[in-house]
Amino acid sequence: MSSGEQQIPPWLQEQVARLQQLQQNLQSILLQKQHLESEQLETERALEVLKKAGDNDAVYKAAGSILIKSTKTNLVSELEEKKELANTRLTVLGKQETRIKENLKEAEAKIREMLKGPAQASPPKTDTPK
Repeated sequence: MSSGEQQIPPWLQEQVARLQQLQQNLQSILLQKQHLESEQLETERALEVLKKAGDNDAVYKAAGSILIKSTKTNLVSELEEKKELANTRLTVLGKQETRIKENLKEAEAKIREMLKGPAQASPPKTDTPK
């Protein structure tokens, strides 16, 4: 840092670090949501295909790198459960996303307020009689 640049005050550094942490959390949640939505779409497609299959048709499910023979009824049940779990997780992630976005707005507003007037944000503590 050159001698002409100002040092960032510790209180501002803390707020910026908090803001960056919130942004990282939001990014992580958005990636998780994207992954779940993709997984959910894949599950829905599999259910559509499976429901078109005859009751006596041979059906298989993936278990790692192998396929295991199963019944249509069992697979439909498993996929419906997987879809419901994904819906629940998406709901939770959506609530977390909303909460973090609100926290981000608050943190940004706090930083703006601190930058406007550091003296206003943290007034000096003096006991002067009026």
